[in-house]
Amino acid sequence: MLNNLVLVGRTVEDLTVVTLDSGLKTCRMVIAVQRGFKNQDGEYDVDFIPVVLWDGIAEAVANNCKKGSVVGVKGRIQIRQIEVKEIKLNVLEVVGERVSFINIKRPDALESV
Repeated sequence: MLNNLVLVGRTVEDLTVVTLDSGLKTCRMVIAVQRGFKNQDGEYDVDFIPVVLWDGIAEAVANNCKKGSVVGVKGRIQIRQIEVKEIKLNVLEVVGERVSFINIKRPDALESV
């Protein structure tokens, strides 16, 4: 089976890297992705998609992207289970495996990680 996706969108906020107790570094970002078709009002809707980044990719993206940066994300979808008030919920998220900086807010940023 193949679990692979590519998204291009704008970051909706500045990013922060968090170091977990295990020592792994992570960063959660949300990108705004415009749909490829117009709605009944003749406008393009936007989806806000959560993306999880790990270790070196998390640090590079957080250090080089600001709110409004356009990025391309190659990754995979994963589902994790959380429990809220004794109710088990499935959470779908994108795990970013590669991020390309398309139009960023910092001139000294990297081209791709």
